[in-house]
Amino acid sequence: MKRFKKNSLIFLALIFIVTMSLMACGQPSENDGQADKNNKKDTIVFADAGWDSIRFHNSVAGIIVKEGLGYDTDVIPGTTAATFLGFRQGQIDVYMEAWQDNIIEQYTEAIEKEEIVPVTTNFDDNSQGLYVPTYVIKGDEERGIEPMAPELKTVKDLAKYPEIFTDPEDNKKGRIYGAPSSWSVSEIVKTKVQNYGLSEKYNVFDPGSDTSLATSLASAIDKGEPWVGYYWDPTWVTGKYDLTLLEDEPFDEEKWEDGYRCEFKPVDVTVCVTSDLENTAPDVVEFLKNYTTSSALTAEALAYIQENNATADDAAEWFLKEHEEVWTKWVSEEVVQKVKEAIK
Repeated sequence: MKRFKKNSLIFLALIFIVTMSLMACGQPSENDGQADKNNKKDTIVFADAGWDSIRFHNSVAGIIVKEGLGYDTDVIPGTTAATFLGFRQGQIDVYMEAWQDNIIEQYTEAIEKEEIVPVTTNFDDNSQGLYVPTYVIKGDEERGIEPMAPELKTVKDLAKYPEIFTDPEDNKKGRIYGAPSSWSVSEIVKTKVQNYGLSEKYNVFDPGSDTSLATSLASAIDKGEPWVGYYWDPTWVTGKYDLTLLEDEPFDEEKWEDGYRCEFKPVDVTVCVTSDLENTAPDVVEFLKNYTTSSALTAEALAYIQENNATADDAAEWFLKEHEEVWTKWVSEEVVQKVKEAIK
């Protein structure tokens, strides 16, 4: 009998504990309400797709997001394809430079599937294509350089001058410096060269990185040698050197779709966010909606990096100090003061 009473008491105690636990689970607690209320991201992740200007804009936006809006920040580096895939999958929150025409299929599909949202145009006064140092066409009297290809005006005119741009690894052909193979535009350049009949006379060389591409051009210019290859604006290179963009067929959608048989059109280089960021970091999205610069401003910052052996973060702080007339329009006065205090 004693044993029965003891077991009964244990059983009743267990029932009481389980009942109270269920009641506790059913009642909203302060912590539960706080979690719902603070459905907010702690860290904003930016994409580093491998070129200097996106790193610069990541740093500018990152300082404002961290110091002005109170979020931690992080950056995920990779190729265009890898970072954009990570962006679509939600591993990355912000893409500060989406060169949409270079990834148009993925970009359009991501918007249609409501994976990403373009919030503003960072800049649209840009150009890209095949460049040569201007002295190749016009010479440089001050440096004693005679014109090397005086009739070179268009991309198709390159067919006349493969011997001028001799490939050091294949002297039977000329060399056109392409984009790094990890960039989507690399295939565009290769396809264009092939469809223009230039592949019979030129090899398209993969420089491996934007740094190597810039180094090859700068080295050629320092020596007064011929060079032809893919480049784009804004960069420190186009800001520092006298370059000529070779003319191409006027942009036409049908020609572009048929093997890129025309010029690159100026691209709306957009700032995009993941579709859920409006809910998890609405103040960040509101700030980014106001973020707009220009090729000239970006090139100026990139030249600062190159001339001062600076980092993207250094250039961002320089920009925030030198161009208050630009960025203070993007955020509230309260945020402005927090950022100024942090960088002084």
